[in-house]
Amino acid sequence: MNPIWIVDDDQSIRFVLEKALQREQLPTRSFASARAVLDALADSEAEGEHGHSGPQVLVSDIRMPGGSGLDLLQRIKRLRPGLPVIIMTAHSDLDSAVASFQGGAFDYLPKPFDLTAAVELIRRALEESQREQVADQSLIETPEMLGQAAAMQDLFRAIGRLSQSNVTVLITGESGTGKELVARALHKHSPCAKGPFVAINTAAIPRDLLESELFGHERGAFTGAQAMRRGRFEQAEGGSLFLDEIGDMPLDLQTRLLRVLSDGSFYRVGGHAAVKSQVRVIAATHQNLEQRVRQGAFREDLYHRLNVIRLRLPPLRERRDDVPLLTRCFLQQSALQLGIEPKRIAESALALLSEFPFPGNVRQLENICHWLTVMAPAQTIEAQDLPPEVHEALQQPAATAPEPAAAIAATPIAAAIAAASAPSPPPSAAPGPWEPGLYAEALALLQANRPEVWQALSQRFEATLLRAALAHSHGRRIEAAQQLGIGRNTLTRKLQELGLG
Repeated sequence: MNPIWIVDDDQSIRFVLEKALQREQLPTRSFASARAVLDALADSEAEGEHGHSGPQVLVSDIRMPGGSGLDLLQRIKRLRPGLPVIIMTAHSDLDSAVASFQGGAFDYLPKPFDLTAAVELIRRALEESQREQVADQSLIETPEMLGQAAAMQDLFRAIGRLSQSNVTVLITGESGTGKELVARALHKHSPCAKGPFVAINTAAIPRDLLESELFGHERGAFTGAQAMRRGRFEQAEGGSLFLDEIGDMPLDLQTRLLRVLSDGSFYRVGGHAAVKSQVRVIAATHQNLEQRVRQGAFREDLYHRLNVIRLRLPPLRERRDDVPLLTRCFLQQSALQLGIEPKRIAESALALLSEFPFPGNVRQLENICHWLTVMAPAQTIEAQDLPPEVHEALQQPAATAPEPAAAIAATPIAAAIAAASAPSPPPSAAPGPWEPGLYAEALALLQANRPEVWQALSQRFEATLLRAALAHSHGRRIEAAQQLGIGRNTLTRKLQELGLG
């Protein structure tokens, strides 16, 4: 790890920060002026890995002889745009604080500062720096899919095991979970990868056109058919055909699809000659096909033909640990599309975003990141910068009457927020309406074999209580601590541990 560079013309400030960071076993290097920093940076660039190490984080005073911290920030951002810079400034210097953020500073540290808080801020910047390096490398490698959750790792292993086979695959999952991404990955890592990948959403095409779209038609087959047209099956010859929303396919077309899967041939609309087909079929649906079969809306024999290998994509609410990883990736991609510097996101904003239920799943998170790239006012995205849909979804239950237990169970996080914002019942009161939601959430995590369920739920519960108390006290920590029945130091420590500082 590279050292943390400290820039201040006040020797006592440099000494105090050096000692505090050394106690945390963090390497440091100190400078008395901005000019000295730029010279050292030039030396490290010129000498490469054999010279002095460049900084991992830069902590700079704002007012120094021979060049201000804001000038230094501007120069640093041109030389090393991904380097987190913390600007030290006075309590009352609002203009400097605003200018720091506008210049791309990671954060600012008001003087006189609390040493523990200063070290914690530097640690967060250090983590951000290391994450930026990983994110940059990830972008260079342009990964097809991202996910650290156990369910996603199981999915990646399944794709790997299927890489030597052209077997039919059925992908299930809610809308927005990335079913087409999985289909493309299955095609890319398969024996038919050199062939075409053709996708069609069977629910998006009118019923009377879908047959021709799939199987093609002969000239004169119907009014307007002025020439022979190859359908998607022929277009995908030697490759993969992805049939999205297969559960919405009309029954008569299900019969034709079954014949292709069983015989390997089909007829164009209006045709009399069989067309041979060597296509790997990958189907996807957000519906419960077993239930559709019971309702008579989906052929059972076709269901069994498609359900050779089933891959289930988990909704984003079941892989909340992936929200930070995906958020940073989408922010990088959005900035790349717009040709601007990627924005960073504060831990407090990530914590809030991770509690959002994401009814639109990964697609919705990607849209939120595009929105933040354009609409967030500063280079670092804070919790208050998140779009209204996030705040409204998490705050709405607190302003409404208690819902039935069944509805609460469907939104356990929102229920916990509502409970945290409501007056506490006396010790002898019956269990609150949020407890079935907590029970359901815990049961779902346990059934999914998620590790450290106790710690995960405890942290989310504590974070909700702290946010509710601080909102009620308008940010006054002493008052919030008193109302919660804990000490102010305990509240401060919890905020730091949960990334809500």
